[in-house]
Parts: sequence; C-alpha cells; structure tokens
Amino acid sequence: MQYYKYSILMAVAIVVLGTISLFIGAMDVSIAAIMAGDLEQLNVLLISRLPRLMAILCTGVGMSVAGLLMQNLCMNKFVSPTTGSTVAFAQLGVLLSLIWFTDTSLWQKTAIAFVTSILGTWVFIYFTQKIKFKDIIMVPLIGIMLGNVVGGITTHFAYVYDVMQSLQGALVGDFSLIIKGQYEVVFLVVPLLIVSYWFANHFNIVGLGESFAKNLGVNYNLLLFAGLSIAALLTASIVVTVGAVAYLGLIVPNIVAMFRGDNIRGCLLDVSLFGALFVLACDIFGRLVIFPYELPINLIAGVVGSVVFLVLMFKRLSPAKE
Repeated sequence: MQYYKYSILMAVAIVVLGTISLFIGAMDVSIAAIMAGDLEQLNVLLISRLPRLMAILCTGVGMSVAGLLMQNLCMNKFVSPTTGSTVAFAQLGVLLSLIWFTDTSLWQKTAIAFVTSILGTWVFIYFTQKIKFKDIIMVPLIGIMLGNVVGGITTHFAYVYDVMQSLQGALVGDFSLIIKGQYEVVFLVVPLLIVSYWFANHFNIVGLGESFAKNLGVNYNLLLFAGLSIAALLTASIVVTVGAVAYLGLIVPNIVAMFRGDNIRGCLLDVSLFGALFVLACDIFGRLVIFPYELPINLIAGVVGSVVFLVLMFKRLSPAKE
C-alpha cells in the first residue's frame, strides 16, 4: 500500500505541474481570457501548449520504459538507449531519411530510425558478447564509445550533404518546436507500454539468462528481440519528434529500482510516472530560468543525468562495507 501512495503522489504532481506548464510561455494564456472567448489564446493552448505537454509526458514515459527494458534484458543497470547507442543509431536513421527522401513524413522518418536503432542495438549487443571482461561499467562504456563514433559519422555526413540544420532537431532534445500535427507519432508509447506490461513476466525471465529461460520453455532469442525492438521503437519515435534526451532511460529505472525492485511488471507504472514527472519538472525549469527564453530539455536532463550516473557508478565501484 505504501508503494501505491508514492504512485498517487507522483500522479497528483504530474497533474499540478502539467496544469502549470500549460500557462508558461512567451505569450500570456489565462483561463479567464479563454472563458471570455479569446480565440487567440485558445488556439495557442490547443495548437502549442497542449501538444507540448502531451509530448513531454510521452517522452518521459517512453524513454524511461525503454531504459527499463534494456537494463533487464541486457542484465546491466547501466545500459539504456543513451549508453546502448540506440539513440545515436536512431539519429543516423533520421539523417538517412533526410538524405534519401526530400519529403519524408514523420512516420517514414520513424520507420527508418527504428530500423537503424534496432540494428545499432544488436551491434552493441554483439560487441558486448565478444568481450571477455564483462564488467558492469565496461559494457555501457562500450555503448558510449560506439554511440560517439556513430554520432561523429552522422555529423560528418550531415555537413557533407548540407542537412545539419534539419538534423539539429534530432540531435538536441527540445520541446519548443512541438505543435499540433508534428508530434502525434509519440503516441506510439501508449500501445507499446501496454505490450510491455503484457509480456513483463516473459521479459523478466529473459533477463535471468538464456539457460534459465530455455529451461522454463521460453523462446529466449524471440523475446529478447521483441523487447529490444520495443525499446528501439520507443527511442526512434521520440528522437524523430523531440530529439535526444540524455540519460533519461538510465537514471529513472535505477532510482525507481531502489524502492520497487527490478520486476518489470511491478515497477512499470512507477517508472512511467517518475519519468513523466522528471521530464515535466526539467522542462518547466528550463522555461523559467531565463524566461522568456528557454533551455533545451537535453541540456537540463543531461546535467542531472550525468551527475546521477556518476553517483551510481561510484556506488557500484566502491567496496562493500563489512
């Protein structure tokens, strides 16, 4: 019952901060003016502020759940879409869509980014399986190095083909350009969240290892591919619409696991709520700190996430107390 209390508190905090978020911006929007029939403010609310709030919540939920799945399936608490190079390969997919197709729709970009992100995730898994020293820190470091190499290649060809400005939205997470009609692909989070909950027990078994899963009659390779595909599709849909949000999929599952454990079905709700709350709080802070200008969400989440990542890493590396 105590855990549900925290879930309710997070849900209430999301409602409160979400309401506040609707009325923060360069243009004043008030309930009184909308009730009085001010169509301009109503349009701002429906076309810009409400879509932005929906994108914020879906981003927080999607990246957090993707991180939760990758950590359990890879049996490493430091693996996430960022440290597993999934984000970098999704950005490569966006670049390919810009080069190959001049009038690519949002859904087409997502499809191409999904293909490259799932391929990149499997490349990362291939490298981690080949190394002999599978330390809990070494595995994500390989993903970070692989992601940096792919990111460098992406940036190079973006300059060569003169699409750097168009690609910028996928490189840096930012909600300022979210408007109605250009963000709806992030609603893929909803059905993928349902699928993740439905197969949560199967993903838990896969996370215990190949031999254990096969002894229980579970198709290890199929479920591993399915779980990583869900994480890749979540990442691709968010990178295409919002851009990269650093370390979100890393820190949220780790923080929630301190209180709820590692069971996917048991902590999926709290991971989703805390992820949405974290992104919402970071976005509000970024919009207020230099108002009326704003800081991109990737900057704030990256700073907070890197600090938490270092704390978790040193905690893992520190010798246990007798």
